[in-house]
Amino acid sequence: MTDFITLSALPTGRCGTITRIDASTELAFRMRALGLLPGRRVKVIRHSPFHGPIQVRAGQTDLIIRRSEAATILVLPCPVETVCA
Repeated sequence: MTDFITLSALPTGRCGTITRIDASTELAFRMRALGLLPGRRVKVIRHSPFHGPIQVRAGQTDLIIRRSEAATILVLPCPVETVCA
């Protein structure tokens, strides 16, 4: 069984593959324009304190996105032993 989690729940330093974006059409379009699309591997660089934004890396690009927006992105976490760039 595969255990999907939201991008906002992915721990710092871990990576995962985006499987789905469950957001409004406008937000989903904006996330795709930023390079966050299904099949893309992303890595969480850091979680800001006090439920602030999340820094993620998609390819060579670092993005800062709201935690509420990251909660609409479902990812399949990579195995713990996987080294993410």
